[in-house]
Amino acid sequence: MKKKPVIAIDGFSSTGKSSISKIIARELGIIHMDTGALYRGITVFAIQHYLENNSINIPLLISHLNDINLEFRNIDGNLQLFLNNKNIDAEIRDPKVSDYVSEVAKQPEVRAFLLSMQRQMAENGGIVMDGRDIGTVVLPNADYKFFMTASPDERAMRRYKELLSGGTEADLDEVKANLLMRDKIDSERETSPLKQADDAILIDNTHLNKEETIALILSYIR
Repeated sequence: MKKKPVIAIDGFSSTGKSSISKIIARELGIIHMDTGALYRGITVFAIQHYLENNSINIPLLISHLNDINLEFRNIDGNLQLFLNNKNIDAEIRDPKVSDYVSEVAKQPEVRAFLLSMQRQMAENGGIVMDGRDIGTVVLPNADYKFFMTASPDERAMRRYKELLSGGTEADLDEVKANLLMRDKIDSERETSPLKQADDAILIDNTHLNKEETIALILSYIR
């Protein structure tokens, strides 16, 4: 029997990577893994234990990485993230986590800690994995690679609307500034920077809605 495909979807924040990857996985009958959730999971742990004067104590976090147990569990057909046996699937989307996740994710020790877990999940095929460095570092031999982008203004507006719909007060200018700062940190970090793999297909969805973006990606796979 032919092995099901391994699909890598990378790109900037607020391009719809996770929600689009989830639907593509469902359409193809394979698993979706949001690797950004793993970094957010470690960030939740860091905020709980090592937040001092609005700053994460990175050396202390790194020395306690082995205290972290992250796992995805199937809850009613959806993979949800658990940190040390506690469901944190809602908590990882908190704006406070967004403020600190790029700082945590750029640490080489954190990336190495999660790398083997991510590769192990893809060994048997049949997975869509989304993140920042899937096609370049985590799964360089993926069957299909995509890189998602959209204009900063469009991404900021999407994030702004997402926050408001979730009941969180937000300022559009602040949202855009935060997003551009995350872009800078993610793109300039020394370890596994955010960049398009040479063999990845560029998907610019500035003027595409979610359904159109999904159809475009599936057209390359089917």
